[in-house]
Parts: sequence; structure tokens; C-alpha cells
Amino acid sequence: MTTTYAVLSEGLEKRFGTVRALRGLDLAVPEGTVCGLLGPNGAGKTTAVRLLTTLLRPDAGSARVAGHDLVREAAAVRRLIGVTGQYASVDGDLTGRQNLRLFARLHRVRDAAARADELLDRFGLAEAADRPAVTLSGGLRRRLDLAASLVRRPEVLFLDEPTTGLDPAGRNRVWETVRALKADGTTVLLTTQYLEEADRLADDIALVDRGRVAHTGSPAELKALVGTYAQAVVADADALVRAAGVLDRLTGAEPVLDHERRTVGVVSTDPTLTLPRLVRELDAAGVPLADASLRPPTLDDVFLRLTGGTGSDDRNDRNDRNGSDDGKELVA
Repeated sequence: MTTTYAVLSEGLEKRFGTVRALRGLDLAVPEGTVCGLLGPNGAGKTTAVRLLTTLLRPDAGSARVAGHDLVREAAAVRRLIGVTGQYASVDGDLTGRQNLRLFARLHRVRDAAARADELLDRFGLAEAADRPAVTLSGGLRRRLDLAASLVRRPEVLFLDEPTTGLDPAGRNRVWETVRALKADGTTVLLTTQYLEEADRLADDIALVDRGRVAHTGSPAELKALVGTYAQAVVADADALVRAAGVLDRLTGAEPVLDHERRTVGVVSTDPTLTLPRLVRELDAAGVPLADASLRPPTLDDVFLRLTGGTGSDDRNDRNDRNGSDDGKELVA
């Protein structure tokens, strides 16, 4: 079966003066899926989102979003996408209900009042309905901002750090909304610093590093690239260094020591490493063990191993923010 892509980019490049924020970004997001765009600060994630939502023009490369060319058919792209930027962009002087009605009317949504009420209920925003947005908590403003991006039921929704500042209940509500959107056929491109969020929501993940997509795959596929996380908890803090030496010898990777918790851990790509072998080797080295374990890696492990955890240039991140236009969906 032929795959249809909601977002397809080839060789996207963008410069800010002498800084190359994107250096040939290739991205393919199938329709009806959630794609997590992850990477260190300054890797180019927000620049990529601003390009794909027509807020910036690429210096080189091409892309199609919702079946339309990003540059030649920018107005058509804008009619079919929704955007929630890093910072809430609702009008502080208007109430929650007035904000949603305003966006609905700007997009010529039939029965704007009914759509606004539907979104207020869906996002649990009853207390925000008749209060000026400026008086709302950061979490409520964030949820209102997300609701505003959905007034027109977009084919492709771009979420740039959508749960920043939300409490666990608010974050769970956003997660439920993303899952419901996917079930309805909406494609979601999600950037987030919460790796658990990407692990739970994303069908596929694109790891961006130094302005390029360095690795792609499902969360399980990316974890398989990293290997297994081995950890030992020692009963005697003086034995921590000896335990680290054992893990280093077994895996060929540099262990991470936590002196306060008396733990040492390392990610191993050796398929022959087993828990009995680990325990035997530690015992032979005279390490008094309190606990030992092997577990699959987390996305945190994947992130640190495959990207190094740092961007190529911190100025990229500043350029992502400076001069940005985090307005709601652009009106064609």
C-alpha cells in the first residue's frame, strides 16, 4: 500500500546571518500519525516548525504540507493546518469564550458560538469561559491556546512544546486530546522536551541534531539502537568505583556514577550481557551488591546517546525565538 505523507520535506535549509539553523532537513510524516520532533536546544526544531507552517521561507530545499507546496501554495497550506506555538497567543483582554469565537469567525467556521462552547467543554475550560485571558493561570491559558488552534479541525496540527507549564492533570488532558485527534485522522507534529510525552504519543520520532534529522523510527526502534541499561546499587559506597570498572569492562561504555544513591549505570549494546552474568562479575570483583538490574533504555537514554544532549550552536535556539510570530493559524 502506498503511503501518503501529510508532511514531506527534502533538504530544507535556513540561515540567520552566519548561523545555519537547518542544514538539509529531511522529514516524512505519514497521514494520520503523531510524529515527535526531538532534539537538544539549538538543534533547529522550532525553526523547522516555523518553516513548515509558512512563518518563514526556506533558503533551500522543498516541502509539501497537507499535499501542497510550502512556498508556491502557502495560502492553501495555511487553510489546512493548525499551530500552537511555544507561547500562548490568545488575546488577554478577551474572555476564553470570546477568544475562541474570534478565531472561529476569522476562519469562517459555521456556528462559531457552538464551536467555541464545544472546545471549552472538551478542554475543561468552564472557569476560563467568561474571564479575561490575562487573569488565567499559565496552564489555563495554554489549554485555551491549544483549543484555539483546533477551531477549524485542521488536517495537520503543529504542537510546539504544547504542555510546557501544565500540571499533570492538564498534561494528561492534552495527551487525551492528541490521541483523539489521531483517531479522527488528524496528523500531529509534536515538538517536546518531555521525552515521556513523545514515548506515549508518537508513532514515530525524528531526532534532530545540528539542523538535520539524525535518526528516525518508532520509540521502540530507537531504543533498540541504544541497547540495554545495566545498573548496580552497591551496599558500600567505597565499592562504587570497582563496580564502575566491572561495567566498563563488560560493556566498553563509560558508566555514570551517582555517589549519593550509590548507583552506577551504563547503556550496553552487547546482546550477550545478562543479569546473571552481571551479578557474577560484580561478585567476583568483591562488590557488595544491594541490587542489580537490566532494563530497556528510556527515551532519555536514546536522546543522550544519539544526540549528545547539546545543540550545535546555542544561537540557533535564540534565533528560533527572536522575531518569531507565534500567532494562531494564519488567515489566508
